Amino acid sequence: MKKDIHPKEYRMVVFKDMSNEYSFITKSTIITKDSVVWEDGNEYPLVKLEISNTSHPYYTGKMKLVDTAGRIDKFKSRYQKHIDGNK
Repeated sequence: MKKDIHPKEYRMVVFKDMSNEYSFITKSTIITKDSVVWEDGNEYPLVKLEISNTSHPYYTGKMKLVDTAGRIDKFKSRYQKHIDGNK
């Protein structure tokens, strides 16, 4: 195995699912500008997630369309002439 290929600077980081406000804390090397005060009163780096296991349809059994940036509408408007031309 190769030596010194894994990061050494792990720290506690809070990950927050923005669709349902679920948060969890774990070790990570991810870099972020945001921070949050956790339940223990300490401040930790914050990573905002669009989806996690608590909101993903596979784990919840509920179908939910996640389109936070209007990507589907942008795609449809951009390629509408191609969609209409193939009918």
